[in-house]
Amino acid sequence: MSKPYDTAQPERSAIDALPGVVALDFGTNWCGYCQAAASHIDDALAPYPGVRHIKVEDGPGRKLGRSFKVKLWPTVVVLKDGQEVARVVRPVASSELADALSQAGAA
Repeated sequence: MSKPYDTAQPERSAIDALPGVVALDFGTNWCGYCQAAASHIDDALAPYPGVRHIKVEDGPGRKLGRSFKVKLWPTVVVLKDGQEVARVVRPVASSELADALSQAGAA
């Protein structure tokens, strides 16, 4: 089972400072699209134990999501050393995120 979206909002500067590949997953626990995509996201991340998966609850007044210009849930922003290298919106297959992780050089 997928872990829930965290209501705590990390600072953008903390996210930008993270080394390596990070999958920053924006959504909400009650979102049907997020629930449907959760297994695809988990499946895509499974072969990459070194990729940090951060699930952040998004919504009105949530600064982190706005700083990444998130419009739809779920949106997974793939970062490498704090820089966005890919983004997947509402994935319907694990291959979508797997391709994005590959672009980031995830190992």
